[in-house]
Amino acid sequence: MPSEYAKSLGARLRSIRQQQGLSLQGVEEKSNGRWKAVVVGSYERGDRAVTVSRLAELADFYRVPVSELLPDGSGVRHEPTNKIVLDLERLYDEVSDELAYVARYARAIQQQRGDYNGRVLSIRADDLRALAIVYDISPSGLIERLTEAGVLVADPRAFFAS
Repeated sequence: MPSEYAKSLGARLRSIRQQQGLSLQGVEEKSNGRWKAVVVGSYERGDRAVTVSRLAELADFYRVPVSELLPDGSGVRHEPTNKIVLDLERLYDEVSDELAYVARYARAIQQQRGDYNGRVLSIRADDLRALAIVYDISPSGLIERLTEAGVLVADPRAFFAS
C-alpha cells in the first residue's frame, strides 16, 4: 500500500507530465526508451519508490526544478520574497562587475516604467527572483549581496526624510 507521501509525489509527477501533453507512452518515446512507461506509471501511482537521483533525472527530462516535482508540505522551502528598494545613485556610481546585471536590469525597469526619478527604484518580488536566477543564487542570497554592496535601501521612508 503506497504511503500518502508517495501518492502525493506521484500526483505531482502525473500533473507535470500531463501539463506537457505527454502520455506514459509519450514519455517513453520522447526519452528514446530511457523512461519506461510502466516505471513512470508506477512512480505516479506511488507503487514504486523513486530515488533522489532518479527524481533529479526525471526533473531534468521534464525541464522543471526538482522542487516542482515534490508535493506540498515536503519541507522544501519556497522563499517568500517582497519587493526591495535599490539606491540607484549608489548602484550606478559603484557599478562593479558583480552588480552589472542588477544595474542593467534596473535601467531596463526604469525605461519600461518611464520612471527616472534617479534616486531609488523598487524591484518587485518576481523581478528579484529573475535576477537571483541570473546570479544562480536564492533571492535571499541576492538581497544579502545587495546589502553588502550598500545599494539596498533598508527604510525608503527614512531615505527620503534626509
